[in-house]
Amino acid sequence: MGKTNNLVIVESPSKAKTIGQYLGPGYTVKASMGHLRDLPKSKMGVDIEHNFAPQYIPVRGKEALIKELKADAAKADTVYLATDPDREGEAISWHLKELLGLSDDKAQRVTFNEITKKVVKDSIQHPRDIDYDLVDAQQARRILDRIVGYELSPLLWKKVRRGLSAGRVQSVATRLVVDRENEIRAFQPKEYWSLDVTLNRVGKSGSFVAHYYGSPKKRELENEEQTNAVIADITGKEFTVTDVKKAEKKRSSAPPFTTSTLQQEASRKLGFTPKKTMMVAQQLYEGVEIAGEGTTGLITYMRTDSLRLSDEAMDAAADFIRARYGKDYYYGSHHVFKTKSGAQDAHEAIRPSHVELEPERVRSSLTTDQYKLYKLIWSRFLATQMANAIFDTVSIDTECAGHVFRASHQSMRFPGFIAVYEEGRDDDGEAVGSPLPDLTAGDKAVSVKQEKAQHFTQPPARYTEATLVKAMEEKGVGRPSTYAATVSTIQDREYVNKQDKRLAPTPLGEIVTGLMVERFNDIIDVEFTANMESRLDAVEEGKQQWQSLLAEFYDGFSKELKDAEEALEGVRLKVPEEETDEVCELCGRKMVIKTGRFGRFLACPGFPECRNTKPLVEHMPGRCPKCGSGMLKRKSKKGYAYYACEKGAECGFMTWDVPTAEDCPECGQTLFKKAGKGRNKPFCINENCSKFLPEDQRGYYKKKTAENAETAESTEEPEEKPKKTAAKKAAKTAAKKTSTKKTTTKKSTTKKKEA
Repeated sequence: MGKTNNLVIVESPSKAKTIGQYLGPGYTVKASMGHLRDLPKSKMGVDIEHNFAPQYIPVRGKEALIKELKADAAKADTVYLATDPDREGEAISWHLKELLGLSDDKAQRVTFNEITKKVVKDSIQHPRDIDYDLVDAQQARRILDRIVGYELSPLLWKKVRRGLSAGRVQSVATRLVVDRENEIRAFQPKEYWSLDVTLNRVGKSGSFVAHYYGSPKKRELENEEQTNAVIADITGKEFTVTDVKKAEKKRSSAPPFTTSTLQQEASRKLGFTPKKTMMVAQQLYEGVEIAGEGTTGLITYMRTDSLRLSDEAMDAAADFIRARYGKDYYYGSHHVFKTKSGAQDAHEAIRPSHVELEPERVRSSLTTDQYKLYKLIWSRFLATQMANAIFDTVSIDTECAGHVFRASHQSMRFPGFIAVYEEGRDDDGEAVGSPLPDLTAGDKAVSVKQEKAQHFTQPPARYTEATLVKAMEEKGVGRPSTYAATVSTIQDREYVNKQDKRLAPTPLGEIVTGLMVERFNDIIDVEFTANMESRLDAVEEGKQQWQSLLAEFYDGFSKELKDAEEALEGVRLKVPEEETDEVCELCGRKMVIKTGRFGRFLACPGFPECRNTKPLVEHMPGRCPKCGSGMLKRKSKKGYAYYACEKGAECGFMTWDVPTAEDCPECGQTLFKKAGKGRNKPFCINENCSKFLPEDQRGYYKKKTAENAETAESTEEPEEKPKKTAAKKAAKTAAKKTSTKKTTTKKSTTKKKEA
């Protein structure tokens, strides 16, 4: 019997490397690098009149890869389509099957919730057919978003500004931010007062602070007059302890991570954006080269809304906890969390693939970001199977002249899961109060100090990226796979910007949202969007036909679009300019933010009398290695990002490398990292430091020429970045073309004269 030849296709090279290592000989593992077939970019690519038939074409630039995969597939006995285990992954597998011309018998679908040797081998042994309900649900989403984007965006170009885009989910996310801003503007602060008294026990040592509670029922002091009246009532009078309550309070661990809660916690604790969280999580899922272990997938699939954990994972956690912390720290049985209603529950919660691979054990093999996120996921999972934390609480009520003052305190008796992990909070934590003396009912006390303070209720806070994701999840807007992309998109489109780590709508975002609310209320309605997600879920479950869903949507949408075009005939909406505190040094006006070919910049509003402009800079973490000042992100004339000292020409330092928030452990200077996407480890650029990394070792592409090919390894010339090389190449090509045209013109002129 001949040796079998099996082809396994995944999305990324790192995933291919990990799986190839597990499968061994007999299997060729190749990466598709994402989608190989999609709707065309130059047109809608959907035949609305013929039952919304999509017009898929090969992705431009991937012709060589497609040809290579076709050749590999033709030689293979079986082709395993091992793309991600979600709707989009299922659709990619279907596109591969169609593009490579695979028969139903030859194409086998396999999925991995975690990329471990056991799971990979088991999955290969139990393949299935492509799930066409999943494919249809993804097609419906893709076509739905294409219709909204390609038919609505041109209206925004005509009525607001060229280059704008509208999206089914991104428009709703923008509306959430705009609505919150309107709530803040409309908010009317309400006055209230607090009153604290410091009490000394009569005849015994010990003092404590009690807070005004009520008279005797709970009551809020609304103004200073009410507060002063209470003070007048209690001045010079004795307080009596009326009630002492002591109790044991237990606190359970937070559930394991879902996509949404991981993005929220990574934002709170690590300062990661949702987009960055998902990028780093993808790396951990696909596999990392671990010293002594080889390429290893460290976490389970990171796009999930399920709280389910496998029995095998919980057993492994139990063994680890008992061995490391002792049996008292184990929960006692499998701690199972109930997944919320409406969740797809297709995969487990996010957890480490191997709980025995502690974060510190693999730290040297991970980048700083990978280590931080892995530690967060590992700790949260382990905590879910640990015992409750136990607190002793005491609450003491004292009464004077009919007014009740309450003091409370909480102390930890047993840490339980808190020994490993405690969930972050978006609001202020619960006050535990100061330790209280041992009091009993009937004890007397006297007031030695009264403190009153005026307060005002605060408006709702602007969304952070984490709380916006939380709001989207609670309202059913989007799905785990779309949260990060949506939050990133509304910022990239300049509908929303970040101010002090919170999201605020731009004037452009408010104008576009206002137009959408007025003319396309269904598209931008939160409930409508959430209902559409439910209907897409119904397609996935085989309960709804995808073309009928699109037809029902398009009937109403096309009518709204026609009505809007008629109502806005001849109307052009003006976007208010964003005024800044930056003063024009030429005329003294406050400069405004404008958008040009290469993004936003500062301009004088006095144009055309005053034509002064300035770059809009972004402050970066870290310090200038030359003078210690702050670092700024700037853009070159061709739109490429670089990083420079905030002192500008006075200092003169600039670099293409990105400054980080980390310091070199050897010399204390700011560490930098290679620009662009990928697993970029920080490095030191201080030449006098033992940790210094020369430019030619930082991973940038260096073009070899005939002159320097032989000496490329020993040259001290700094490497050029791809963008810079491409830019120079384009400039040289343009110059060459111009020179050629001039030479041709001269030659033809000469020939004419000779003739």
